[in-house]
Amino acid sequence: MKNYNAIIIDDEPKVREGIRLMLAQYCPEIRLCGSAESAAEGRELLKANKIDLIFLDISMPEEDGFAFLQSIPKENYGIIFITAYEEYALKAIKASAIDYLLKPVNALELKEAVSKAIKYFEIRKESNEFHNLYHESLDNLQSQVTSKNDQITKITVAELYGFRIINVNDLMYLEADSSYTILHLSGLDKIVATRSLGEFEKLLDHPMFFRIHKSAIINLNFLKGYSSYEGNFAELTDGTRISISRRKLNDFREAVSRFSKSMS
Repeated sequence: MKNYNAIIIDDEPKVREGIRLMLAQYCPEIRLCGSAESAAEGRELLKANKIDLIFLDISMPEEDGFAFLQSIPKENYGIIFITAYEEYALKAIKASAIDYLLKPVNALELKEAVSKAIKYFEIRKESNEFHNLYHESLDNLQSQVTSKNDQITKITVAELYGFRIINVNDLMYLEADSSYTILHLSGLDKIVATRSLGEFEKLLDHPMFFRIHKSAIINLNFLKGYSSYEGNFAELTDGTRISISRRKLNDFREAVSRFSKSMS
């Protein structure tokens, strides 16, 4: 089994100790090289050790987690945020390729976060493209959280063999495919993402997106028309016709009306 060196940076002693104990019990692949109560102490640990993963508290006095990341070559590490942040920040974190742990930290969530961080860490080591994308994803996350904008503008989409950053405005429609989701972008490009449609629905909480069927979400900016001939269908600008479920029909009409008024 390959081992990975890690440090914890969090100003709360109980959180640091709790993660240390859980890592020892549930994550044998992690070798903890130390813990720090501040960003300054964290930098000293990075100088003294060859570190792969950083468990990083976002909200710390004097210098927060994002300021710390700006002071180091952040793309060289796997970052797992530790946070008790409000929902707007959690949405931004979920829209990135970065994993997180909510306080109080849960052992199962810790194992899952470590597994994901290691996977992306290994992918980035083999590809300069993914290395740079990870850097951009961290910058997007910081911009989103510090702006406190409730609307996500960019999402980092995990694929089977890596990830991509896409502009939300480029999404034409999303199609469920078992536990995966096919993202159809303008320009006829498409991505198979390793997230469920339900997860994307929560991220894309914006009037321009509407779930017209249990298996489809459309971007109303790409809606060309509606047809009730031999069923109810939404027709998109590229000619795609997507079925509208009967129980969603009235909500769909109201959503289109509201969206049209907001654009006028």
